[in-house]
Amino acid sequence: MPGVTVIDGRDLQPPEPLERALEALDTLEDDAELMLLLYCQPQPLFNILRRNGYAWQETVRDDGTHEIRIRKA
Repeated sequence: MPGVTVIDGRDLQPPEPLERALEALDTLEDDAELMLLLYCQPQPLFNILRRNGYAWQETVRDDGTHEIRIRKA
């Protein structure tokens, strides 16, 4: 059963977190999930997800990390 792929982009410089997320989405299995960790809200990524039929849920942790869980809709 597919699991969760985690990309910790908190210490990466833009656009590397976005590039890594898009690469991971290209190989995301139907029942799998991508978890992206960032210190900001990635509006360009959200626009791409919206246009390409992905669903996501965002949670902000106590330390300011945005935990974004992405799945195929």
